[in-house]
Amino acid sequence: MFDRESLIEMAAAVVCVLVILGGLLFVGSTYGDGQFLGEEGATMLIAVIVASILFATMVGVALAYTVSEPENGASA
Repeated sequence: MFDRESLIEMAAAVVCVLVILGGLLFVGSTYGDGQFLGEEGATMLIAVIVASILFATMVGVALAYTVSEPENGASA
């Protein structure tokens, strides 16, 4: 059905999405008052977005080096 590499990539994508959603929910529930975030909440929201981008980048780089097969003639 799915090969091992595809399953690993799908699992990594799901984990990244869950981390982003968890961070957004945390900021919303901690700094939100039902309608507004406030200045500190807005700063934390930006921090969560930047951190999630960096996290997804690190996961992508790690997958590229661990899951991908080396090209022909390339030495690792």
